[in-house]
Amino acid sequence: MTSIINLNRIVLLSSLLLIGACNTKETKQKDTHTEHTEGTMTDVMLTPQQYNALQMQADTLQVRTMSGYIEANGTLEVPPQNEAEITTTVGANVVSIEVIEGDKVAKGETVAFLSHPNIIQIQTDYLNAYSNSEFLEKDYLRQKKLYDAGVGSGANFEKAEANFKASKAKANGLKAQLRQLNISATGIENGTIYQRVALRSPIEGFVQKVEVKTGQYVEPQTPLFEVVNTHHVHADLMVFEKDVHQLKIGQKVSFNIQSMPGKELTAEIYSIGKTFEQETKALHVHAEIENKEGNLIPGMYIQGRIEANATQLTAIPESAIIEDGGKHYIFSVEKEGEDWSLKPVEVITGTTEGNWTAISFLETPKPDSKFAYNNAYYLMAELKKGSAGHSH
Repeated sequence: MTSIINLNRIVLLSSLLLIGACNTKETKQKDTHTEHTEGTMTDVMLTPQQYNALQMQADTLQVRTMSGYIEANGTLEVPPQNEAEITTTVGANVVSIEVIEGDKVAKGETVAFLSHPNIIQIQTDYLNAYSNSEFLEKDYLRQKKLYDAGVGSGANFEKAEANFKASKAKANGLKAQLRQLNISATGIENGTIYQRVALRSPIEGFVQKVEVKTGQYVEPQTPLFEVVNTHHVHADLMVFEKDVHQLKIGQKVSFNIQSMPGKELTAEIYSIGKTFEQETKALHVHAEIENKEGNLIPGMYIQGRIEANATQLTAIPESAIIEDGGKHYIFSVEKEGEDWSLKPVEVITGTTEGNWTAISFLETPKPDSKFAYNNAYYLMAELKKGSAGHSH
């Protein structure tokens, strides 16, 4: 009986060992994606199908021109000649307003109409001065003819000449006032008196402010409208004294605007100020925007970086770098038969420009080594999943 029991135990033990061996073999067959040692990350194996499906990009390392940056903040501005305040030269009432804030206006376009007895008075004064000048001119020409013929008095000729010139000067002065009011002198000379006059924009641009109401009386030289030509908007950056020695005309600038999140604009320095702001000890730097997009409005706050100290550095796309445990890794790529082996390689990151980051290695790789240029996040996730699934 004892012999039978022992025999059964031997058979059972043999069966368990056989099942364990089969399971081990099956596990090894299934584990073709990630190689490992006792819980340690090694590499990720990808079949050709997986490699293509991930649209993997691999190449040797590249040397790129990378730049240091001067941090500089500022605002969007326009040159003084591209801003205009519209005023009136005489006191008058606003009878109608033709624009609202945000409207685009052409140079010379009417923004409002004004009316006042003062405007009518200037027109009547001009008509009187013009008519009087016409009469005195005829008298002057008659006296001149008599004087030249030797039959006229020199005193009469001189008096007629003086009266004519004085009258003509007065008419010309009033005509200049009419021109400032955008009133046609020719129309008045033909007997037309204008009840209202047009207030026109001196530049092309957009109406930034409307500071008047219909019916309001406005004093001379009071700002009524503000027009800005945003076509010439540029970046006005403030650079501190410690960084001024790195500035030069032609340097590239990249900057961001809060109203355009995720969008980077570029500019080129065309003017560097020569005096410091007293309070901030900063210098104005003006840069022409190269890729103007969206609604760029003067006064918008910008955060900029001025390119400086360009150097040749080994760099790789940001999509090729993954941070894990406070360290940074990229993946080397090697062909193993039909499959691809991707191994993590620790690197030290440096300057980032655009989507490229400068890197250096703890151990110098071979010159012909290839590295993955994308999918670093996915590769690290697969590597950690494989390690976690096979640790003991």
